[in-house]
Amino acid sequence: MATIDDVRALGSTLERSYEVYVRGRLKFRVGQIVYVAFSSDERIMEFGFPKEFREGLVGGQPDKFQLPSPSDMRFHWVRSDLAALDPGEAREFVVDAWRMVVPQKLSRAYDLAHPDGPA
Repeated sequence: MATIDDVRALGSTLERSYEVYVRGRLKFRVGQIVYVAFSSDERIMEFGFPKEFREGLVGGQPDKFQLPSPSDMRFHWVRSDLAALDPGEAREFVVDAWRMVVPQKLSRAYDLAHPDGPA
């Protein structure tokens, strides 16, 4: 079972990433782009995810993943219950969401520094 603490430390170490609180919700940004957000009760993690694969993810594991709110459907976004994810899986989603908003050179540098993925 993943918790916000499992991914918070990672999000703070990713290059150009920083955390902010917006209306009581923790979010991680690169520049002004939010790539991970948590519900105010810290039970739900929303993260960047390619639109073209979203239906497959949600349809394949509806107990773990949900579509974003109707107003967020236009964005590359998915919701997940943190308790349904294991910590390693949650960290992988955070890194993949971060990759969507940084230059490829940063993504490649991360891969070289972390060949086994996020710790």
